[in-house]
Order: sequence, then structure tokens, then C-alpha cells
Amino acid sequence: MVLFDKVTKVYKGDIVALDNVTFTLDPKEFVFVVGPSGAGKSTVIRLLIRQELPSDGEIVFEDVDVTKIPRRLLSVYRQQLGVVFQDLKLIPSKTVRQNVRFALEILNKPKNISDETTDFLLEKVGLQDRANLFPDELSGGEKQRVGIARALANDPKLLIADEPTGNLDPITSMGILELLNAINQSGTTLIVVTHDKKIVDSMQTRVLHMEKGKIISDHKGGYDDLS
Repeated sequence: MVLFDKVTKVYKGDIVALDNVTFTLDPKEFVFVVGPSGAGKSTVIRLLIRQELPSDGEIVFEDVDVTKIPRRLLSVYRQQLGVVFQDLKLIPSKTVRQNVRFALEILNKPKNISDETTDFLLEKVGLQDRANLFPDELSGGEKQRVGIARALANDPKLLIADEPTGNLDPITSMGILELLNAINQSGTTLIVVTHDKKIVDSMQTRVLHMEKGKIISDHKGGYDDLS
């Protein structure tokens, strides 16, 4: 599904964010991307969603060269991706239902389809009884669930979650992980960027471990299982 082939990203001042990074991602995989701050994890996301372009190398999504997608077709490409941003980007003046529904309105979905999909997604993430609350009235875990529901609105092939358990207590973090795992089991490919060793260790799935812009390990297991 995804190919990063010898991808390098250099910012102004000769700051190397990614250094000759190569990896593939198969359909229906669940992959953690881990590593210290400044390792290049967020740069991988920005390049994959075409927020930025690489300095060198090739990025392919389902046989499409992401770097060569015309600007006018970027929205079509991004509809295949769901992104749960670290800061969530929830609209404070909109209710939970309205935040999720807004993603469907952008896609110009008919009202009846938007209503049905919103109800389905709120039930999927366990927030049907919070539908009429505003973001400030929610717990941290509930806000994360709203972000996940909204990211799923366009039925993406790939879901990318950036630090989905950041600042959450261990029990809430595991609840978010269980939700993400259920989404993966239903057929959606997942990339989860995280510092949370406990959730990585609990999953024992594929882990891309990054340091200083390089992948130092691509293994199956826990956070620190280098191979």
C-alpha cells in the first residue's frame, strides 16, 4: 500500500529530518512508528499526506507517486487517508456530532447519508451519548474518540494517528488502543506514531523504530525489541 524508497528530507539550515528512509506498508497492517523527539516520525506523516515534499526519494501510495500528484488532485488523494492529529483540531464551537458531521459536509455528502454515517461512527467509538456535548465538556479520551470518528468519516484506506494516547492515563490509553485495534481488524490499515511504550509492548505488532532521521529497527514485538 505504501512505499518510502530512499526518502530524504532536509530543511533550511541543512537540518536533516529524514536520511535515506526506506520501508513498505502492506494493506491491513498495524504499524507503530516510535522514537525520541526529533527522530523524524512527524516528518514521515507530513510527507505521506503531502503536506510537504521530500528532498530526495520516492513515496508511493497504491501505485501512485505521491510527490507528483497535481495540486488540484490533492484533495482526492487525501480522501483515502484519515488523520488523527496530535492536537486533534476539534472545532470548539461545534458539538461532537457537528464535528464529525463537518468532515462529511466537506465531502458534499447528502444529508441523509451524513446523518446515518455520523450516527454509525459515534456508535463505533462509543460516543453516542456524548453527541450533543462540546469539546470542552469532554474528557481527554473522549476527545481522542471524536478525532478518530472524524478521521473515519471518509472511510479511509489508511488511518494515521499521531500520539493518540498522549497525556492520557493508562486505562484510557488502553481503551483508545483497543478501539484502534478494532478498526484495524475491520480492514483499515493503521500507522500509529507514539512515545507510549506500554501500548506498543501490549500489541506486539510491527514497530518502526526511528532515531536521527533513520529507521534503526523494523521488527515485530515491543518498543525496545531491536532487530
